[in-house]
Amino acid sequence: MLETTWFVIWGVLWAVYFMLDGFDFGIGTLLPFLGRTETDKRLMYNAAGPFWDGNEVWLITAGGVTFAAFPKTYAVMFSSLYLALLLLLFALIFRGVTFEFRNKIDCDKWRRIWDRCHFLGSVLPALLLGVAFSNIFMGIPLDAQGVNQGSFLSLLNPYALTGGLFFVVLFVYHGALWLAIRTQDELHSRAVRTALLVWPYVLCLALVYLVASSYATKLYDNYQNIPPLKVFVLMPLLGLGLTRIFLGMNKLWAAWTCSSIGIVGVALFGIIGLYPALLPSSLNPAWSMTIANSSSSPLTLKIMLGVALTCVPIVIAYQTWVYKTFSFKLSEKDLANDEAY
Repeated sequence: MLETTWFVIWGVLWAVYFMLDGFDFGIGTLLPFLGRTETDKRLMYNAAGPFWDGNEVWLITAGGVTFAAFPKTYAVMFSSLYLALLLLLFALIFRGVTFEFRNKIDCDKWRRIWDRCHFLGSVLPALLLGVAFSNIFMGIPLDAQGVNQGSFLSLLNPYALTGGLFFVVLFVYHGALWLAIRTQDELHSRAVRTALLVWPYVLCLALVYLVASSYATKLYDNYQNIPPLKVFVLMPLLGLGLTRIFLGMNKLWAAWTCSSIGIVGVALFGIIGLYPALLPSSLNPAWSMTIANSSSSPLTLKIMLGVALTCVPIVIAYQTWVYKTFSFKLSEKDLANDEAY
C-alpha cells in the first residue's frame, strides 16, 4: 500500500512539473519568433520571471521522491539515461542563468548570446523530457543487473522522437496561452494568433502519440484490465478540445487551465500505464524496476509521507500566492522596475 501511495505521489509530481514549467519552456521557445523588439523580449522574460524557479521546485521534488522512495530506480535511471539527464541539467542551468545575466551588460551582442541560451535552454528540456519519458514508457533494455544494454542513439527511436516533438509543441501552445494572459497590445495579439496556429498540430500529435503508444508500448494493458481508467486516455484530448473552445471565446484563463488539464492527462496516461513498473525492461519484464523491488523500507516511506503531508501544502499555498500576486498584465512601465528582468 505504501509503495502504491508513493507511486501515485511520484506520478502527480511529474504531472504538476510538466504543467507548470511547461509554459516557461513554451515562452522561451517562442522568444526568437515573437520577441521582435527589445521590449517584447523583456516582456517575455518577465512573463515567466516570477514563476520559473518556483516551478522547478516540482522537478527537484519529483527527483527527490525517486531518490528517497525508489532508490534502486533512481540509480538505474541516472546510469541508464545519464547523458540525456546531463544534457537536461545543463540546459536548465543555462536557462536559469539567462534570467539573471542578460541585462548585466548594456550590449546587444551580450543580450543576443543569452537569448540564444534561453531558447536552447527551453526547447532542449522539452525535447529531452519527451524523449526520456517515451523511452521509459516503451521500456529500456535493462539486463538482470539493471544495466542499460542500449546506447544513447538507441534512445532516439521514432516513438521517442515523436514524444519529444509532441512535448515541444504542447509546451509552445501552453506558453503562448500564458504569454497572452500576461501581455497586452501587439504582443498579446501575436501570442493569441500563435496559440490558434499551433493548436491543430498539438491535437494531431496527441492523437498520433496515443495511437503510437498502443503499438510501441504496453501502457494500454492496465486500461484493458481496469476499464474505468480509460478516462485518463481521454483526458488529454478532452483538455485540448476544451482549451480551443475557450480560446475561441477569448477566455484565456479557462483555456490555459484546460491546457494544463491536457498536459496532466498526458503525464498520467503514461504513468498509470506503467504501474507497477517505474522503469520497465524491454529485454525481460522480470528485470524491470518496480515499486516492489526498488522501494525504500516501510519505515522510510512512512516518515517521508509525514514530511510530504506537512510540506507540500505549504509549497502549494506559497505558489498559489505567487501566481495570484504576479499574474497581472505586464506593460512597459513594469520594465522600469529595478526587479524586472
